Amino acid sequence: MVNQYLANQQSTILNSDLAGEFPIYLYWSKQQNILLYSKSIKELLNDVRIPKPLSICDRGLSFLLQSNVVPPPQTAYKNIYILGIGDKAKACTINNKISVEFDHNFPFFNNYRLSAGEMKPDENFILQIIAEAAIDRIDKSKPTFLFHSAGKDSNSIALALAEAGLQKNITLVSHKSEGKANESEISKKIAKQLGFNHKVIYKKNVLENKNKTEIENYFKNISFPSTDGVTLGYPLYINQLPELKSANIIDGGGNDSYMMILPSNRDLKIFPISRITNNLSFLRNFIKSESLLSPFIKTPAEWCGMSGLSFRDAKKIFDASENIFGYWKQKSLLTKSLDYIDFKTSILTPIIASELHIRKVRNFTDSTDSNLILPFANEKVAKYFSKMPEKYLFDRKSLRNKIILRKILKDRIDLDSDVLGKMSWNYDPSTILKQNWDWFFKEINNSELWNKNELNMILNRFYKIMVRDQNYYSNFAGRQIYKLYLLSIWKRKNKYLNH
Repeated sequence: MVNQYLANQQSTILNSDLAGEFPIYLYWSKQQNILLYSKSIKELLNDVRIPKPLSICDRGLSFLLQSNVVPPPQTAYKNIYILGIGDKAKACTINNKISVEFDHNFPFFNNYRLSAGEMKPDENFILQIIAEAAIDRIDKSKPTFLFHSAGKDSNSIALALAEAGLQKNITLVSHKSEGKANESEISKKIAKQLGFNHKVIYKKNVLENKNKTEIENYFKNISFPSTDGVTLGYPLYINQLPELKSANIIDGGGNDSYMMILPSNRDLKIFPISRITNNLSFLRNFIKSESLLSPFIKTPAEWCGMSGLSFRDAKKIFDASENIFGYWKQKSLLTKSLDYIDFKTSILTPIIASELHIRKVRNFTDSTDSNLILPFANEKVAKYFSKMPEKYLFDRKSLRNKIILRKILKDRIDLDSDVLGKMSWNYDPSTILKQNWDWFFKEINNSELWNKNELNMILNRFYKIMVRDQNYYSNFAGRQIYKLYLLSIWKRKNKYLNH
């Protein structure tokens, strides 16, 4: 349903839900005479009251190029906004014009938690509310799939659904990655142990015509661009498992905001240094993206997962590029008083986790008319964990996270996350770029977004770095080419930009 606020109506406040299960999407016209809002981005973008085609927001694209993500409430489109975790908007009328004031207050700081003596986790209750959060959202007329890895999140959901007796109605889907990152065998074993059906989907490196057609269809129908590394995997999965279309898709994302993001040992060393070295930010105007200096001029906020082109390179290929340093500098100053766990979580989860990692899954379900289910983003689940004492969730000394989930999985299905380490779907774009280079290169060059002369020089530079021995810089270069492709094909094919 699409709602409308009219000029001279009583002011209204729009609040997003607690953990981002249902973001609120807004259209606020340039003339400031109409405000539309909805929990469904598809319904909003398809509303006849929104002029088509949409226009790309220069600032939004600047963020995508330099940071890989657009921080809410901004989006990649002019006049389209998002209210995610901790966001609200006040709409009122001033001089017959609609005014919208955005505000953000992160809801999951650690000082909001109960003390260890006030709450002890109920493991049965945890599994119950996770299962209920999924069951309440399942459309029984559709097949149901759980995107499954060897990690803590998807396995907690699988265990919860198994104990609720839903094994026969749900299929676990795992991704077969290359090399040591492959976790499909572990997933298969767990599925058998819990009584689920199991399917494996594969990375496709050499693209056939049918794959290219599916990719183009995908970008035609997605709601927003996403530069996540796994983005291209989703349309390629459809050829392997067509049943994913018009299905219930359960995903394990959504709990990092209240279970907290822990720093790495590297973070703990770099973070205090970055508060000083980011004062050299003027160098962004002069250095190449792959420069050894690039890490040293990041703001503390950018160390929470943001990466991309230097402003120098972004400006060369996209004439309207803005330097987004000021935004991240301000974010860093606003949260200066927080400890690093609170700081990193409050920056990363409403932006990177919500608008990069989860957004790619939302795009997939939007493009396939599927029903996305995020049990961990459910309000009841989030409220329970947000009050849980710190000792049950993470250990500041060992940097172990999601302790209660680790315990449940070890006790009930003998899954030892301490031994396995962090597991998730792995998708390296470099191989697919190399093996289909002419096709990707052509797509990027056909885009009207870029300054062609500068683009080709930068593409050639990145390509030479990418094909060298695999290391940080070759991977980085591959990701930048991949991003330019994702943005190029979105601009050329998307139905909201080419009405």
